[in-house]
Amino acid sequence: MALLGGCAQNTAGLPCGAPDPAGAAAGQPAPKLTGTTLDGAAFDLASLRGRPVIVNFWASWCVPCREEFPLFVDALQKYGADGLSIVGVGWPNDDDAAAREFVASHAATWPTVTDHGGGCGQAWSAVAPPQTYFIGRDGVIASRQIGQVSRTDFERQLTAILK
Repeated sequence: MALLGGCAQNTAGLPCGAPDPAGAAAGQPAPKLTGTTLDGAAFDLASLRGRPVIVNFWASWCVPCREEFPLFVDALQKYGADGLSIVGVGWPNDDDAAAREFVASHAATWPTVTDHGGGCGQAWSAVAPPQTYFIGRDGVIASRQIGQVSRTDFERQLTAILK
């Protein structure tokens, strides 16, 4: 079951982590990403350290998001047993009900954090949906995809974090 939640504040009072002027780019540690799922469970990206992770910012109304979601579903089915994790982050102006419907219709089984205040998007330098980050087992961003990812680019970036 996919889970939705809200972006939590860190101990400094900043949502999801302070924005880095350089942005969340390749070669940098992944910014903080915390939230609470709909069932009340806490989510913290830090708990996935040691695993390859894909963080995907998306919106239910985003056509390119709809087109690329099957890539994530396929990757998780193929590499989930090898430790691959996927985390979705809903776009700030998305409606929770529409997001739930989107997740269900795409058979997404990974957690999705909502970002109603936009703090997660700011911390991650997300400019528009879709935007995807491929994070290595060391917690460092291997690559960032702004806009829809093609199957070829997805597989290239996924291969780099599965090592």
